[in-house]
Amino acid sequence: MAPETRTQVHPSAIVEEGAQLGEGCVVGPFCVIGPKVVLGDRVELKSHVVVTGDTRIGEDTTIFSFAVIGEVPQDLKFNGENTRLEIGARNRIREHVTMNPGTEGGGGVTRIGNDCLFMAGCHVAHDVQIGDRVIMVNHAGAAGHCVIEDDVIIGGISGLHQWVRVGRGAIIGALTMVPQDVIPYGLVQAPRGELDGLNLVGLKRRGVPRADITALRAAFQMLAQGEGTFQERAHRLGEETDSEYVRQIVEFITGHSDRSFLTPGN
Repeated sequence: MAPETRTQVHPSAIVEEGAQLGEGCVVGPFCVIGPKVVLGDRVELKSHVVVTGDTRIGEDTTIFSFAVIGEVPQDLKFNGENTRLEIGARNRIREHVTMNPGTEGGGGVTRIGNDCLFMAGCHVAHDVQIGDRVIMVNHAGAAGHCVIEDDVIIGGISGLHQWVRVGRGAIIGALTMVPQDVIPYGLVQAPRGELDGLNLVGLKRRGVPRADITALRAAFQMLAQGEGTFQERAHRLGEETDSEYVRQIVEFITGHSDRSFLTPGN
């Protein structure tokens, strides 16, 4: 059977003039869609969803009841300037999730990649940049200006401090406050986030070669116990490694950061 191409809008929904709805969209009861909203093909809004602001949502994304997407940032400096929220394709945004657009001082755009899952009650604040295949578990929150790279999992009721970066493939345990940057493939847990090791389960699930996992383990040990400062150890790693995965950690550590790093044993 061919997919439904006709857009369906429930009679109780409000779609303001100017909103653009792609083919095959489904807008459920009591939803509200603002005049600057653009929905890609086959986007589905369950009942009581609010999508407002200058918001673009990619194809095949589903948003569940009582989510509020694109409402003004929770930033006292925001003064009504025109900023955006861009959400990629095939995302699942569950009940009571909130996502805010950017601010003028933060670049003006909040971006979310493709194939992400935001479980009930999550919050994505202004100017956050999220990659692909990210999972935020129930009631997790990312404060303003955070960067969350591909394949990250953030556990339930966990929070990222503003400006924090989380490297690709990292995992944050439940009930964890993350005040500093997290290296790629890192494992962070404890109430005040501690870098306890590597996300070995995630690496194995993605089929990372055994040689690279061994190299990552050795790199972690060097970062934890090697001579010199954390930055000096990272630079030395970059000179010695042949592993692309280790190089990703080195580039992350030696790149620009607005926060310090969670380091092994701190």
